[in-house]
Amino acid sequence: MATSRAASPLAAYVLHQYDWSETSLIVELFTRAQGRVVVAAKGAKRPTSNFRPVLLPFHPLLVQLGKPPKDEQAEVLNLRSAEWAGGAAFLASSALYAGFYVNELLLKLLPRQDAHPTLFDAYAGTVTALAEGADESPTLRAFELVLLRELGWLPALDAATLTGQTLEAGARYALQADAGLLAHGDGLPGTTWFALEAALSQAGLAALQTACVPVAGALRVPLRNLLHYHLGSHQLRTRDVWQGVMRLVDSR
Repeated sequence: MATSRAASPLAAYVLHQYDWSETSLIVELFTRAQGRVVVAAKGAKRPTSNFRPVLLPFHPLLVQLGKPPKDEQAEVLNLRSAEWAGGAAFLASSALYAGFYVNELLLKLLPRQDAHPTLFDAYAGTVTALAEGADESPTLRAFELVLLRELGWLPALDAATLTGQTLEAGARYALQADAGLLAHGDGLPGTTWFALEAALSQAGLAALQTACVPVAGALRVPLRNLLHYHLGSHQLRTRDVWQGVMRLVDSR
């Protein structure tokens, strides 16, 4: 008689959680194999629950999920198990806000049940970099570039979007939310866009983070504009909270 085999655990991170009942939680997970999923962690608030010490943001997890419900409209799965996968990331101070900003981007832009392994790996690398004290601005710009490319919203960075012509190394180009990459005197040199495209498409996250270091400040506004263009009416609360904190610090 054949025996059923348990599904392999999924690599995952906690993006957000909220109360479901007096003892349970609804948890938004970002998994490598299934993308963003929402699960019910039954009994997670009990002092003796195995979920209680592990369902924390920025900690790599291995989770097992229950079978999908018969009702195709239902999106909530049962969380059967969750365990720490090692390499816990402890984010402090502004790095913590940067981490929550990344989480909020995924929650508001990534559809549920849409797997993006490359984006998951970039998220894991971003969290690790923030925990290790990396400069937050280029780290966030690199993640934003990967996110936009994975969702199909970032044009090729080695060609003018409207004409398809390869960029000229010495000319300057700007990234605009509604028109893509186009010639603009206040933009970045073609060589910079070439380097970013090469790192983004071939070299990996670490190389992309390095490529973003000298231009992180110049990339912040165009990338944020592009993100807001696709966010529509949604506002990013994390950024507003952090700006409020910085204003309070400056006033003191």
